[in-house]
Amino acid sequence: MTNVRNLAAAGACALALAFAGNAVQAQTLGFTSMQPGTINHTTSSAIAKVLKEKGGLNTLVQPTAGESVMLAIVGRGEADFGMANAPEIGAIVKSQPNLRMIGAVYTLKTGFWVRKDSGMRMVSDLKGKRVTMGYSAMRALDPLSRAILATGGLSEKDIKAVPVPNVIRSADDFVSGNADMFMFAFGAPKVREVDANVGGIRFLEVNDKPGMAEARKISPFGYLSDIAPGPIFVGVEKPMKTYTIDNILFTHAKVPDAVVYKVIETMEANKADMIAVSPNLREFSAAGLYKDYKDFPFHPGALKYFKDKNIAAKAFQ
Repeated sequence: MTNVRNLAAAGACALALAFAGNAVQAQTLGFTSMQPGTINHTTSSAIAKVLKEKGGLNTLVQPTAGESVMLAIVGRGEADFGMANAPEIGAIVKSQPNLRMIGAVYTLKTGFWVRKDSGMRMVSDLKGKRVTMGYSAMRALDPLSRAILATGGLSEKDIKAVPVPNVIRSADDFVSGNADMFMFAFGAPKVREVDANVGGIRFLEVNDKPGMAEARKISPFGYLSDIAPGPIFVGVEKPMKTYTIDNILFTHAKVPDAVVYKVIETMEANKADMIAVSPNLREFSAAGLYKDYKDFPFHPGALKYFKDKNIAAKAFQ
C-alpha cells in the first residue's frame, strides 16, 4: 500500500512539473531590444527566433529607445530579457537590485565613423569637430564616448558636443550634416545604410595602448581587439585596433531557473540558426557566457548551467 501511495505521489509530482513546463511554454516572454537597424535589435531577434522555434519558449521582441530603458524595464519585471553593454549595466546595476546576468553573448566592436572624403583617419583627428554626445536614452555611451576620445588624447573640451538620445540619432545627425562623425557598433544594418547614404564612410583608428590607460580611468569595461577589412567591418581600410566591450544577456530575478537554463541550452544547440539571422553571433558560446564582472549578479539558472557543464568564470577581457 505504501508503494502504491509513493508511486501515486511521484506521478502527481511529475504531472505538476509537466503542467508547469507547459505553462512556461504557453506564456509570452518579453525580450527588450533597441530600435530596428541596431545590432542589438538584430541579435535579440535572432535569439528570440530560436527560443520560440527550437526551444518552445514563446518570445516576443519589444523595441525600446535604448539600453538604459531596457535595463529599467527588465529590472522592474515588466519584461523578461534584454541585452546591454557592460558599461551600461555597470552604471545601473546597483539601482536595479533584481537584475540578473545570463552572460556575455558577443563583443561590441565600436567607435566612430566619418565621411570617407573628410581626411580624418585617427580619433585624434576629431579635435575641433562636431561629436555626438549625451545619449540620454543610453546613459553609459556618454562615458564610453569620452573613453574613446581619450584613446586619441582628446576630451570634451577639445570637441564641439552635439547632444543625441541614442546611436540611431547619432547616425541620422551625421547623415543630415549636423555632426562630423557618428558612433555605432560593427555589424549593425544602420552602418551600411549610412555608408550608402553619404557615399562612403571611414572608421577612425584608435591609438593603441598609450591612450587606453586614460580610457580605462573613464570606463573600466573597455579593451582593444583586432579588426581588418571585411564584410562586417564597413569603413575599415587596414588591420587595426578597435575599442571593444561585451554585450550581456540579462534577466529578472523572478524568471524561473528552468527558463534561464533552457535559454542557454537552446542557444548553444541552435547557434547556426542564430548566425543565419545575425552573423556576429558566431562569437557566441555557452562557455563564453560566464565572465567575472565583479559586481554583476548572475541568475541561479545560469549558475546551475555553468556548474552542470563545468564552465568556470573567466576575466571579462
